[in-house]
Amino acid sequence: MRIHTTLISALVIAFSFVALGSAHAIDATLQKEADDRAVRYALDLKQDPGTPIMGNPNGDVTVIEFFDYQCPFCKAAEPRLKELVKTDGNIKFVIKDFPILSPISIIASKAALAADMQGKHAAFHNAMMGHRGSLENEDRVFKIAANVGLDIDRLKEDMNSTAVTDQLFENFNLARKLRINVVPGYIVEGKVLSGLSSDTVTSAIDFPKEVAEARAKN
Repeated sequence: MRIHTTLISALVIAFSFVALGSAHAIDATLQKEADDRAVRYALDLKQDPGTPIMGNPNGDVTVIEFFDYQCPFCKAAEPRLKELVKTDGNIKFVIKDFPILSPISIIASKAALAADMQGKHAAFHNAMMGHRGSLENEDRVFKIAANVGLDIDRLKEDMNSTAVTDQLFENFNLARKLRINVVPGYIVEGKVLSGLSSDTVTSAIDFPKEVAEARAKN
């Protein structure tokens, strides 16, 4: 189930009597506040050495995703993002593990970060995002890991390392600063696409358009 922000829920209740035009003004205000925070923390978002990167690490546009391996909305959007990264060739795709949906989500994210230590993050990430249905238990996570060639004994050891734990804490703290508490949460060059309006509902996001607009501003 998708988790909605407390802020937006409160605004919906408080301003339920406001006309549609005013609702758009509220959306615009929230969008600007969110974008301002993304600009403020741009270096943390783009240059964290512990965060896995897919696509072109030197790309001229950075797309950041806060996600959970149990999130069906994240998985539904994944093919569009993969196609964009592949066909564009100049996108830096930053993967921010944000496991908020279940205890197994945390296991999965720790495994993904540990997989990066074996140089197999992309293979594991793609396999996990391609998995349909719930991750019933940690055995499912380790089976997927084994299928992509990970050393499971080393994986389990690295999952409990300080580096992995610290990275997850950093991701959560950054999400808190950005006031992102939904998955998926996307940021394209300082523009937050995280359920702030009808235009930023995951299924409505036009990623190529957002990338093109970001390039036009650079």
